[in-house]
Amino acid sequence: MFLATLRWRLSAVIAVVSALVAIALSILVHTEFERSQLTDARRLQDERVQLVLREYGMTGTATLGADLDSPELPRDLREAIRGGHRATYLHRDGGQAWIWAAAETDGRVLSIRSSYADKDDALDQLDQVLLIGSAAVVVLGTLLGVVLGARLSRRLRLAAAAARQVADGDTEVRVRDAIGTRPADETAELAQAVDAMADALQERLAAEQRVTADIAHELRTPVTGLVTAAELLPPGRPAEMVRDRIKALRGLVEDVLEVARLDTATERAELTELDLLTFLRRRVTAVIPEAEVSGESETVLTDPRRLERILVNLLHNARRHGQPPIEVTVSGRTLRVRDHGPGFAPDLLRDGPSRFRTGASDRGSGHGLGLTIALAQTKVLGGTLTLANAEDGGAQATLELPAGSALDGGVPAG
Repeated sequence: MFLATLRWRLSAVIAVVSALVAIALSILVHTEFERSQLTDARRLQDERVQLVLREYGMTGTATLGADLDSPELPRDLREAIRGGHRATYLHRDGGQAWIWAAAETDGRVLSIRSSYADKDDALDQLDQVLLIGSAAVVVLGTLLGVVLGARLSRRLRLAAAAARQVADGDTEVRVRDAIGTRPADETAELAQAVDAMADALQERLAAEQRVTADIAHELRTPVTGLVTAAELLPPGRPAEMVRDRIKALRGLVEDVLEVARLDTATERAELTELDLLTFLRRRVTAVIPEAEVSGESETVLTDPRRLERILVNLLHNARRHGQPPIEVTVSGRTLRVRDHGPGFAPDLLRDGPSRFRTGASDRGSGHGLGLTIALAQTKVLGGTLTLANAEDGGAQATLELPAGSALDGGVPAG
């Protein structure tokens, strides 16, 4: 919306500026032409009245169409020549225009007048030309603004699309490649700045992923040793508590390792055809026997192991953070897991799941990797996972599985 608005705003600005310039120039040309015409007409009439004065002085008669003591002489002109002066005057009356010249001699007034209509006609023709020219300038300016605005907005749209791809995790996309290197304008500078930021963020993320994977790998060996040592403890409540904590620690290490593997974006789905409803009944019953499973049967091409991982994480999240009943429904390639607890926290719905953050305190405790892993595994499957709160209360996770052809890089099992 902004980019489209930018294009039309730029076009409107150029059109307005073109119109203002055209109007200003038209007014200037009109005024200067009108002044020049009047000056020439006054000069010509003054020369003619001077000739009339000379002829009158020699012959005593008015020549060149001049009048003596004309009753039509304008009052202002009569006052101007009083005392033996000579003057010119433009007089308009009833749609007619006359250019007068008069002089007082021997107590009498010699005057001569000529029609000014030809000058007015010339001015009208000039105004028509200026009007057409101004309209042409505005139209051409508007078209130029549309072309320039479209080019700029296209580059900005390409830059925005590339930036969104980078934000979605595509590490191969760069804004400068999307918009090109020419022209070297502010958009190119913006692209360079965004690409530099993306490169820096990618390097930082890669470093953090390496650190996470290294830490998880280093912890795996001592945790395995702790599991073995815990099995040697004598039976009793303390031993059970130690085993439970070690089991939780081991699960956390395995989750961190899984997140590290998924962060590399090298995971590929192993596709198998399966009946989705039958698959869900078996897996849900094994995790939460009291959960309700309903829907219609549908055969899908997906990765059973990754689908099970997503389902188990969603069920554990619903049991740990929500309240019964827990419902699992299937409709085509869509499955929903819903509980009747307090629902997802607003910041989680706004920003998405974050590692080691579980949201609101009333949603229980945990290390916050379950939903993160579910989202990452969904991406490997080529589907979408949407988190929302039901209208009548409770958290609801909706998994949309793609058609088999939508899985990019999936490897059929066999």
